[in-house]
Order: sequence, then C-alpha cells, then structure tokens
Amino acid sequence: MPEKSLGRSDALTLILAVLRDGSRHGYEIAREVERRSENHLTFNDGTLYPLLHELENRGYIKSHWEGAPGERQKRVYDILDLGLGELERKIALWRKYAASIERVLAGA
Repeated sequence: MPEKSLGRSDALTLILAVLRDGSRHGYEIAREVERRSENHLTFNDGTLYPLLHELENRGYIKSHWEGAPGERQKRVYDILDLGLGELERKIALWRKYAASIERVLAGA
C-alpha cells in the first residue's frame, strides 16, 4: 500500500525528474515514479493529466502524438530547457529542506 499521495508541487517536480531521463507518455511517467519510489509514491489518474497540462502551459514540457497508423495514438511528453532549469531549482530547494529536517532529527 502506498505510504504517501503526492502533493501538487512534489508531483510536478517528480514528473520533470522522470522526463529528464527521456520521453514518456503519461502512464509510463506514473509507473516510473512508482517504480523508483518502490511503490511508496503514486499518482491518482485524475491528477496526473492536469499536472502534465499545467507543465506544458508553463513551457516546461511539450507533447506530441505517437503511434503507427491504425494503432491507438499516445501523447508523449518531453522536457524543455525551461523545465530542466525549474527541476534543478526544485532539487536544490528539496535538498536544502531535507538537510534541515535531518539536522532536527539528529538532535543536539
């Protein structure tokens, strides 16, 4: 059973992190987050696609349709330079936050 549902900001960051490693369609993005987190983080199907549209509207990712003629078409997402920059900014903030939490947990 998943331990955490993703918050909006965390989910946006994780989508960008997965896309940094290559193009994927929505279902693949969700499964990759689950795989990398050992099924501790999951996407609700109703939230993933609005988040992808938000990232696309912000200019962080782009999408295109793929599929052979006569087959079901899939929307595939790619990260853009603006998205890579935002991802690096979010990673730096996350690491600073995690280090602060670790210092508190470690005690005096």
